[in-house]
Amino acid sequence: MSLLGKVEAEVEIKASADRFHEVNSKRVAEVPKLSPNFIQRVDLLEGEWGQVGSVMCWYFLFDGKAVMSKEVIETIDDKNHLVTFKVIGGILKEMYKSFKFIIQATPKGEGSLVHWTLEYEKLNADDPDASSMLQFAVGQSKDIDAHLALE
Repeated sequence: MSLLGKVEAEVEIKASADRFHEVNSKRVAEVPKLSPNFIQRVDLLEGEWGQVGSVMCWYFLFDGKAVMSKEVIETIDDKNHLVTFKVIGGILKEMYKSFKFIIQATPKGEGSLVHWTLEYEKLNADDPDASSMLQFAVGQSKDIDAHLALE
């Protein structure tokens, strides 16, 4: 059994691809306000908000527990509305050898289609895949979309 894994999901939202991408790249500091049901707080540890190489800690509730994920922005592709976050510490590093979040928003009609890809390497073959984290990410997208509609 392979230790490498990838799970993907798409969610249709009402916000434009530009607006959703901007939140996940340039407006990361505002995510707790835009997604209060999922993200409690985001702290910038190194670099500047919205810059490749910036390191931040995300604090959130996952499986009923308050947890933290330390991540670095690896890629920001404004043309393709794509952002990649690489996990470098916290709860996901305890569960996986490596873990990445890839978020891409594609224009669709008045709104957009958000595609989440989670790439990971398990520590052990019998460890679970990342499907519960994928469902968390999809839910967070819907939460952000609902709050963007109010802006």
